[in-house]
Amino acid sequence: MAFGKNHAELVGRLGADVTVNQLASGGRVANLSIATDESYFDKSGQKVDRTEWHRVVTFQDGLIDMLERHARKGRLVHAEGKLQTRRWKKDGEEGDRFSTEILIVPGHKIQFLDKPNGNGSQMQPDLDAAGDTGAAPASAPTDLDDEIPF
Repeated sequence: MAFGKNHAELVGRLGADVTVNQLASGGRVANLSIATDESYFDKSGQKVDRTEWHRVVTFQDGLIDMLERHARKGRLVHAEGKLQTRRWKKDGEEGDRFSTEILIVPGHKIQFLDKPNGNGSQMQPDLDAAGDTGAAPASAPTDLDDEIPF
């Protein structure tokens, strides 16, 4: 009997506008880069800021359409999906390459937590991977804007 749960959630800023590519199969894929950050104090008492970058991918047409319209560098987003690791070979190299990313499939979503101009005063409606709109507007956290590297 198989069991387990594969669920990943991020709240962070888009590091670049969405990239949409055409697949040989005729479908499309959207790629996002999301930055999360954290601060801590090292052994000497110095504050250390650390940024982690995450790859987010979806193949869902309705979600890709929405991302093409709204996913711009610097936007604050909440992404919900599952972890997936891909393996491939690059021409001219002997070894395999690996990439771990968050895959957004039906039942998962991306939600913008700020207005397109970035003032963060209201949450935007989210769109799940099936193309349905979700949550009503509410207050968004504004303290996440501090010390973002872009």
